[in-house]
Parts: sequence; C-alpha cells; structure tokens
Amino acid sequence: MTTLSPALKQATPVIVDHAHGSWIHGTDGVDYLDFTTGIGVTSTGHCHPKVVAAAREQVGKIIHAQYTTVMHKPLLELTDKLGEVLPAGLDSVFYANSGSEAVEAAIRLARMATARPNIIVFQGGFHGRTVAAASLTTAGTKFSAGFSPLMSGVHMSAFPYAYRYGWDESTAVEFALQELDYLLKTRTAPNDTAAFLIEPALGDGGYLPTPPAFMEGLRERADRHGIQLIFDEVQAGVGRTGRYWGHQHSAATPDILITAKGIASGFPISAIAASTETMSKAWPGSQGGTYGGNAVAAAAGVATLEVIEEEGLVENARLRGDQLQEGLTGIQARFPAIGNVRGIGLMQGIEFTTAEGLPDATTAAAVQQETTKHKLLTLTCGPDGNVLRLIPALIVSEDEINTGINRFEAALAAAVGTVPAAAGA
Repeated sequence: MTTLSPALKQATPVIVDHAHGSWIHGTDGVDYLDFTTGIGVTSTGHCHPKVVAAAREQVGKIIHAQYTTVMHKPLLELTDKLGEVLPAGLDSVFYANSGSEAVEAAIRLARMATARPNIIVFQGGFHGRTVAAASLTTAGTKFSAGFSPLMSGVHMSAFPYAYRYGWDESTAVEFALQELDYLLKTRTAPNDTAAFLIEPALGDGGYLPTPPAFMEGLRERADRHGIQLIFDEVQAGVGRTGRYWGHQHSAATPDILITAKGIASGFPISAIAASTETMSKAWPGSQGGTYGGNAVAAAAGVATLEVIEEEGLVENARLRGDQLQEGLTGIQARFPAIGNVRGIGLMQGIEFTTAEGLPDATTAAAVQQETTKHKLLTLTCGPDGNVLRLIPALIVSEDEINTGINRFEAALAAAVGTVPAAAGA
C-alpha cells in the first residue's frame, strides 16, 4: 500500500470533510475552530463564496494559460488590484507559485540589480525549504540540515528578540543594529552585500513582530550603502497584522516585497514586487516558470483582494488581534507556564518557559495537542518548539475570538494540571 512520506508529521489527527469560514468540519463529525488557517493561507476563511465563485467560473474558461506564452485576464486584473495596495514605487510584479520560489526570485533579482553576491538574513527568519531559501532560513536547523552544501554568500545577523535576551525592546534594537554594523565591517563589506532580507514579523522563528525601529535602521543602512531591502511578507502580508503589509507598522519601505500565502485564500500563487527600474535589471531568462501566475489562482487572488477591501478585513484583523492579545495576556497572568505573549494583528504567539525561564517545548506540545481535544486547532513554532501560534482567518468574528480564548484556556488548564477559578469553559 502506498502511503504519504513518513517525514510528514500531522499536527492534529483531524481529517477534513468540509470547511467554511473559521470552521473545519471533520469526518469524525466534530466542528473545529480553525486558528491555523493552513499556516496563514485561508485569509478570507475557508471557501469564501466570492472566492469559490471566481475559481469555479475560471475553471470553465481556461485552467492553465502559461503566462509567458499567452496572457490571461485574471493575471492582468490581479496585477491591477495589487497595484492599488502595494507600497508606492513598487510598480512591477513577477509571479510564481510558492513563497520559496518568490524568495529565490527576490534574491536573484537583488544580486543582478546590484552586481553584488552576498545576502544578510536575521536570526530566526524563515524563508522556505528549497535549497536557496533554506540557506537563508535560520528559524531552526531542521529546515537546512542534511543536504549540504547550502548556497554560499549568506550571512546572518542578530534579530532584536528582547524577551530572549531579557532586555527592553529599545536595548535589543540597539544591540542588533550594532551587530549588523559589525558584520558589515568583519564578514561582508557593504559593496559586496546585495540585500538585507527580513520578515516584518517572524513566522516559524517564533511569531515575533520586528520592532519598527529595527526596520527603520535597516532602511537607513540600505540607503547609505546601496543595499536592497527585501521584506518577506509571505506570512505577515495581505492584512494579517492589521495593516495591509506588515512593514507598514514602521516608516520603512522595501525595495523588493515578497507575498504569497493569504493572497489567494488557499490557491497557490506568489509574487515579488519592485520598481520597474529594479525589475528591468533582471537578466533575460531569469524569471519564469511553467505554473507561475496560474489563471485559476489569479482569479481567486482577485476575488480575495476584493473581499478584503469590501469586508474591511484589514481593520477587522487589527480589532480582533487586539481582542485576542488582551485575552491571552489575561490568561498569562493566571498561568506561570506562559513566559511571554506577543504578536501583531492576527499573528499571536504564546511562549512557554520553565520556572527557570528556559524554553519549555514539552508543555507547548502538550497544550497544542490538548487544544485539538477542545475543538480548537493550533500550531507550534520557534527554534525550540516552545511557542504556540494562533492564526485566525481575517474574517474571524468577535464571538469566535472569545470562543477561541475560552477553548485555549480550558486546554491549557487540562495540559498543565491547574484549573484557576477564572478559567473559561
């Protein structure tokens, strides 16, 4: 009998029968509140009627129109819609299928545009599993171990992880910028450095918002040294953080922006955006792909961006994110197993630590498994696996957030063996 690869590990035992909105309905007859959204992909919820209708209509017209052979309307429409929300000056777009592909296209473009070889990434960043993308990933060795040699020309600098260092945010930012300056003096000279690559909020690295002052420090150094600043918005973009793009919580702007995940509500499509001047420096033949910019995925993308605008989902992400963080912070006060609650919009992380302040992956895993028993789907992340992440859909309601908070607290109480008087049901 043929089976799935044993390297694939299920976070939950759930088998989906169907799903709608914030809910997954299992073949076991149980309705699960989904705070995973396919790792931040189903931005408009599961099977949003407008997205479903757009995809169905497009399937009946043309499924695959290879976009360097013949052009199709959905991709032109998606490009126009993206142009309405992209940062000023990013007026040229290249499409691929996945976040990893888009990351590789972005660093290829940066190297070609600058004629420089090196890329600086930041500790805890996740940029994908393909060879070049994994070479850029420092969220954990599991993403890059076992298939060396990796791509050369990658240098890592410190990320301002204030909680880990035991510092306030400003001290962590000052330290991380000093370390970056030292790296530029000791390992990769500015005139050898093509790009800085960073997530506006770390994903697999632990659900850590990147401090605005650090983003702005990167922008200043990029301008000073002629380095491209690349923002990996694969997970933080398209409204998830309560702004359209995660970097918009700062004054920094990118030279190249990467997007994927939530852009098409579950259909595989990704993109990089840059100025026409920068994009024109890509060498002939360096951009392409058989399935990039698929017609059905592009149609779903157009519908997704329309739903986000029409239903005010960016603002909903901000409001519901504040509500979720407030509820989690209240739970933290009652459960010493939680060392830190942090996040931005609908990217919220709960870091579990021991009484000595050390990472506690055992408790995080136990709580994650227990949430499934309480009909709430969650995931863990972080290099130590001790961060539980909550990623509701942008359409999540106030009542659903309250339900999620209550189910999380009940699961936490069951996992750690403590039931405080104020625990939710």
